[in-house]
Amino acid sequence: MIKMSEIFLHDKAQSWTDLGDGVQRKILVYNDELMLMKVRFQKGAIGALHRHPHTQISYVSAGKFRYHIDGTDEILGVGDSCIISPDLIHGCECLEEGELIDSFTPHREDFVRSL
Repeated sequence: MIKMSEIFLHDKAQSWTDLGDGVQRKILVYNDELMLMKVRFQKGAIGALHRHPHTQISYVSAGKFRYHIDGTDEILGVGDSCIISPDLIHGCECLEEGELIDSFTPHREDFVRSL
């Protein structure tokens, strides 16, 4: 389990959480102000439309995704990124098996509670 007081965390020491429907999440590191995580998607998996009070930045480290943010659709591939302001409705569809690196500010307490 991740302890917020740790400074260095190694990827191999962290475990994946199966969210179902072809999606897995791994929290890498966080403190009160910031959280960094990976999200793996199987082809065709959906990140359902939702909103939250956090600013989110997503970076596509593998695969291809169709993002929907506040009424706008965009296809993002490896090396592409997006920023999602608080409370905007957003979601994504995985077009090619892939992985996202997501950061949130402040950290997602709801994700921490699920560890």
